Amino acid sequence: MNKVIVILGAGGLLGRAFSKYLLGIGHSLVLADVNEVSLAGLQDELNEDPLIQRVLTVQVDATSADSVVNLIEKSIATFGKIDALVNNIYPRNSDYGKPLFDVSYASFCENVSMNLGGYFLSSQKFCEYFVKAQSGTIVNVASIYGSVAPKFEIYEGTEMTMPVEYSAIKSGVIHLTKYFARYFAGHHIRVNSLSPGGILDSQPESFLQAYRTKTLNKGMLDPDDICGTLGFLISDESKYINGQDLIVDDGFTL
Repeated sequence: MNKVIVILGAGGLLGRAFSKYLLGIGHSLVLADVNEVSLAGLQDELNEDPLIQRVLTVQVDATSADSVVNLIEKSIATFGKIDALVNNIYPRNSDYGKPLFDVSYASFCENVSMNLGGYFLSSQKFCEYFVKAQSGTIVNVASIYGSVAPKFEIYEGTEMTMPVEYSAIKSGVIHLTKYFARYFAGHHIRVNSLSPGGILDSQPESFLQAYRTKTLNKGMLDPDDICGTLGFLISDESKYINGQDLIVDDGFTL
């Protein structure tokens, strides 16, 4: 069944994979991102696809109510409806990702406000539309580190770390998901989160090897490894899955 799906954060690593996969299985897409360059690059990649006529691109700031409302209005004007939102945003400031003792209170609050706040605002505005339509699906992209504490030992010997902001934000996304699912009971709105394990993105080999020891088979995953679960959560095959967090991590959280 063809659905109209809005992907927030479409220009990122996972967003690009999600976009190509969902277009390929027959859905119409609204690709939205704050980064116009990334969005234009994705558009160029998709221009080769014969299904490109089923794609709309919109520059959006998920921390701005006016911008999110504009996205909803453009989506409806183009396709006549919205069936689902994939919330995959990842806004952060220039200080994001510092070691714990180097993170200032102001920076921590700003990152949580932009990122978790963006998930809240976009979900709120889309649910206003979904309540009127008495139908809608949201999939929030969370993380394994929203459910378990970081395994800091896998970062030893690298310049990498797991930012404290990230853990706070992603755990917040998972509970925000449950809140929205419960709040809209009776409105035929489903809200779930999808928590990927680590995604390959040119990490150093020492880290990849250490990470692999914590998993059961593959180790770090490719973006495409997450797409089938996303497709399932959007589809009618999962119509009674609501308020849940689905983890795809090759056993990392065991």
